[in-house]
Amino acid sequence: MSTQLQLLAWVVGIHVLGLACVAILLIPALRSDDHPYGPEGGSDDGWGNLPTEPSRPNRWPGGGIPLPDAVQSRVRLRGPERLSDLIPARERRPVHAPERTPSRPIRADRTRRR
Repeated sequence: MSTQLQLLAWVVGIHVLGLACVAILLIPALRSDDHPYGPEGGSDDGWGNLPTEPSRPNRWPGGGIPLPDAVQSRVRLRGPERLSDLIPARERRPVHAPERTPSRPIRADRTRRR
């Protein structure tokens, strides 16, 4: 058998094995006669036999004007401008030239050698 034929056989075999596993798992699930909600088929909303209580009024104010202690942000994020354009650039520190130090001491009585 050539390597291409062996590879094709492996791929087909894996797919057949996967389909068989799916069929084995689906058959019991589809044949189940158990009904999760009993004979009447209704739901009790998951709270057992307790009666439902009326909803309580919401005390949260919801929308409206900002609270008195709220602080506005520096930029508005919903505008069409880019965020980098809205925030001012920081001031840069001035660049000072470094002091130059000689790597070896300079002799005052330097003469040329020939």
